[in-house]
Parts: sequence; structure tokens; C-alpha cells
Amino acid sequence: MLASKQKRRLKIKKRIKGIVVGTTDSPRLTVFRSNKEIYASLIDDVKRVVICAASSLEKDISGKKKKVTKIEKASLVGSLIAERAVSAGVKTCCFDRNGYLYHGRVKSLADSARKGGLNF
Repeated sequence: MLASKQKRRLKIKKRIKGIVVGTTDSPRLTVFRSNKEIYASLIDDVKRVVICAASSLEKDISGKKKKVTKIEKASLVGSLIAERAVSAGVKTCCFDRNGYLYHGRVKSLADSARKGGLNF
């Protein structure tokens, strides 16, 4: 069952990658989620550079004393990536959900990035 889930996600990822392309004006906001952590990065596919990145492993997020749920971590990562993107001069981007369903942690990250000032 696990192999078929991974194959399905990779197939969706490949289809999305053919459509969503990050440019200098509108970079690609990509999300990767593991079982415990979540990562987000803004990528310019034309120049092949990462503009900025954020993850739930950073001290700002993981250094909290109280227990934080995975959805709350994703929300914090979304606001952090939005803050870094705005400081780098990026206002708009393309959202690449990386083959994951748009609910739960992925949706929480996207919503908080929108609240932080990113348009997609």
C-alpha cells in the first residue's frame, strides 16, 4: 500500500511540475512534509536558485516550550516564509503543493502565507 501511495504522489507531483513554473517575478512556493516536520521554500526555476526557505526545525518554531501540533507548526512556517519573502522583495508566487492533498498542514501553511502578505 505504501509503494502505491508514493507512486500516486510522484505522479501528481510530476503533473503539477509541468504546469507550475517559478519565475523571477513569481517564484514557486514549494512544500515538503514529512511525518513530523514541514518545509517550505521559494524557488526561481529560471535562475535555479532558492530565494528563501523555512522549516519547522528552526529555533523560532521548534524552540517553543509548550507542545505545538503539526498544523500549528505549519502555520508558523507559513508566516515565517511569508515574512522572509516580503523582506526579499517577493509579493506574488505560484503555490506548488508537491503532490500532497490541499488540506491539513498544507492548507494551514498556505493560508498563513497569504495572511503574511504573499499572493497566490
